[in-house]
Amino acid sequence: MANYTAAEIKALRERTGAGMLDVKKALDEADGDLQKAQEIIRVKGLKGVTKREGRATAEGLVAARVEGKVGYLVEVNSETDFVAKSAPFVEFGNKVLEAAVAADASSLEELMEAQADGKAVSELVTETGALLGEKVVVRRLARVEGENVAVYLHKTSKDLPAQVGVLLAASGAQADQVAHDVAVHIAAMSPTFLSEEDVPAATVESEKRVAEETARAEGKPEKIIPNIINGRLKGYYKDVVLLDQDFAKDSKKTVGKVLEEAGATATAFARFRVGA
Repeated sequence: MANYTAAEIKALRERTGAGMLDVKKALDEADGDLQKAQEIIRVKGLKGVTKREGRATAEGLVAARVEGKVGYLVEVNSETDFVAKSAPFVEFGNKVLEAAVAADASSLEELMEAQADGKAVSELVTETGALLGEKVVVRRLARVEGENVAVYLHKTSKDLPAQVGVLLAASGAQADQVAHDVAVHIAAMSPTFLSEEDVPAATVESEKRVAEETARAEGKPEKIIPNIINGRLKGYYKDVVLLDQDFAKDSKKTVGKVLEEAGATATAFARFRVGA
């Protein structure tokens, strides 16, 4: 049996994200040579790519950066939280983000073709999956541009990398002062739309129809049904529209009111939560 220490096992696990048994087998095969063992893990990982294609990837991380007036937000996924918090996977996420920024990518397709370490991101995905022994994917990308772009990353667990990421574009003389607080609000309250005008007409009509049918089923008087519909639609907007939501730091004001008082206007936002 090859001679190696517990510290070397730990070091190789941190480098590769591989399981304890796989690391020990690789070290035995490499006669204790760390570099050779790492290559063995990588090669075996490449052979297992096809087997991993159908696996679920619900763990991972989000990463974000603002360059000038443009913010980029990416989500990359793995199968397990053990891999998600490993140094190689975190480095993979950072490389994907760097590629998005360098290419000024605005779609997932553009990002997958962008260069990272002299190769396409799509190739980097395959190599990283092989190294880690899990299916890894680049799930999505958001690009937000504006006068001021705030970024907020939130950890749902201190042991994991950021699981929630937000970009918020805002304009106005004091936009930078309030944008961060609104970005934190978005992370917590997960709005779907910026304003009421952004809600698709078909969705609005569906909400109205459900409200009307519910009111009739409850036996409400005909003359008050229009008011009930309007009231329930307003409640729907408060759930999903950023500007209509009660501000997390001061529920007596809406987000729209907070921005207005700061002389700021929100123009766009993006929010990712890993696996959502």
